[in-house]
Amino acid sequence: MHLTGYVGLLFSLLAFLFLAGFAGVAAWRQNKDSLIFIERGQLVASGGVIFSTLILMVGLTTRDYSFQYVYDNVDNALSFVYTLTALWGGREGSLLFWELIIAVAGMIFVTTPGYKSFSDDTKLFFWMFFLSVQGFFLLLLTGWSNPFIEIIPAPADGRGLNPLLRNPGMIFHPPLLFFGFALYAIPACAALAASIAGEVKSWITITRNWNILSWVFLTAGIVLGGWWSYMELGWGGYWAWDPVENASLIPWFAGTAVLHTSIIESRRNALQRTNVFLMSLTFILCIFSTYLTRSGVIDSLHSFGKSGVAQPLFWSMMIGLLVTLMVTFLSERLTQRSLSDFLSRQGMLVIATWFLLALGMVVTLGTMWPVISQIWTDKPLGLDSHFYNRVCLPFMSCLVLIFCYCPWLGWKGGIRNMKGFIGVSVVLVVSFIGFYLSGMTNVLAALTAAASVAAIFGIVMLFFLYPSMRKMRQSWGAYGVHLGLVLMALGIAFSGPYKIEEEVILAKGESMVIDDYTVTFTNLVQDGDIGDIKLRATATLEVFEDGKLMGIMMPDKRIYRNFERQQFAEVSTIPGLGDELYATLLGLTEDDKASFKISVNPLINWIWIGGTLMSLLAFLLLRRMPRPGEGR
Repeated sequence: MHLTGYVGLLFSLLAFLFLAGFAGVAAWRQNKDSLIFIERGQLVASGGVIFSTLILMVGLTTRDYSFQYVYDNVDNALSFVYTLTALWGGREGSLLFWELIIAVAGMIFVTTPGYKSFSDDTKLFFWMFFLSVQGFFLLLLTGWSNPFIEIIPAPADGRGLNPLLRNPGMIFHPPLLFFGFALYAIPACAALAASIAGEVKSWITITRNWNILSWVFLTAGIVLGGWWSYMELGWGGYWAWDPVENASLIPWFAGTAVLHTSIIESRRNALQRTNVFLMSLTFILCIFSTYLTRSGVIDSLHSFGKSGVAQPLFWSMMIGLLVTLMVTFLSERLTQRSLSDFLSRQGMLVIATWFLLALGMVVTLGTMWPVISQIWTDKPLGLDSHFYNRVCLPFMSCLVLIFCYCPWLGWKGGIRNMKGFIGVSVVLVVSFIGFYLSGMTNVLAALTAAASVAAIFGIVMLFFLYPSMRKMRQSWGAYGVHLGLVLMALGIAFSGPYKIEEEVILAKGESMVIDDYTVTFTNLVQDGDIGDIKLRATATLEVFEDGKLMGIMMPDKRIYRNFERQQFAEVSTIPGLGDELYATLLGLTEDDKASFKISVNPLINWIWIGGTLMSLLAFLLLRRMPRPGEGR
């Protein structure tokens, strides 16, 4: 089985590399008759990836510890669900899962009307790039990250999955991110191919759905990752600016930027070079994300440690960036067209794009600072969350302000609706004054919250003033996504600077007061031998507001088999649209007292609500592509 799985990957590697070279030669010679061979070859080679993945899945589900990968990520006590999720729980399996998505996406794309509407020249260049990408991932899998290494003799039990990964978030968060990363390969390769071939049809229109789906999956993965961090790590927050958290955020900034600049190209036929560069850059940054998490270049709570994939990933990014720059700036088939004034809708979109790219640059430099600082010091310097909050939050506030006014500006300049413009301005000023007078003295937080309220008012007013928008699915999708964003901004504005948190040691029956709430420690239960849990301590906390019981929290502390040297916290919350109570059991003392971290997080659930709206309502933006020869 081990050799069979490896041979399947090796076959796909050789096939993809051969087909990529064949496509390049065919494109150079304009041999369009080669397309059918390349398309069918891609399907056959993808079958090798699917076959090898199934073999690894069989090894995981049967707990075949003769597989090194199974031994490292599964044990006899692990539940069946997390045994399946172990496929993407380790370095080798996650890379195989990523390649599987790319391969299947290619199999689907070749059957779509969008692909069929491309010229034959564009198709040949597309396969040259797309097959090369797959060849690179298979080179990693057959060389530095082989998931089919055999252990002889096979152990009786495995090491088991990291307890931090035994969470419902593990079922959805990593796959969503990988779907986002992998699907970006389609529009990125199409952008480069169309630019070289001089495609008359817009690659932005043809790959629009792929671009949106990539963004949706990546957004949903990031939001779910924040929730997972909030509920699993027990430190009370949803974003610690950890390098691995940042790794998923960096390509999101570039992907969001290209969504905005592509609107300008679709409407004004401008920013062609910019869009090709940004689309390709987004996929390169997805590889950069993998570089951060799997190379060991940066220490992180989530990273996989050092490995041999660091140099191949680094040089792949360099080659990808070089190819992107050459295609973008040397292609004479990409036209340039001037833009309107900045005080126009397209001007605001350009400004928003620059803010997004600036955020991506700040997060990238901050994340890589321990590596960069090695140039002049032997003691690498890391940047904490205070740096990111000071630098990034003003950009976020500006983005929300831009959205307040952008819908009321005309495409060529000027204000298209003075009532809406004035209405949003009034709500912005009144909300800011109201928040400030109510005690929200952090100016940046008050401004962000006020801009969020004004943006929500503006969205409602748009649908009121323009009845035709109510009948347009695209309008509901576009403004629904932005509504989700401003709800998240509102939650961040309150939950960050106005969170109240205390650490306290309590005996049974003792209480503590935090904000307007009284928390009483009423019970402690210690048990063990429950599935893969060796020991568990569960505390019961009763929460009162104005003398009335408003809820019960039951945080616990666990020790898992095969991980006896570590303790893992499971937090407990009392959710609310206003305040959310959050409790972590930090530890127990010798005199039967317990140490807790209790926090009051205002409006934090609006982050999850907003993120859910962004992810779901974006599906309304998808369009049916007409078949070749079919009217639009």
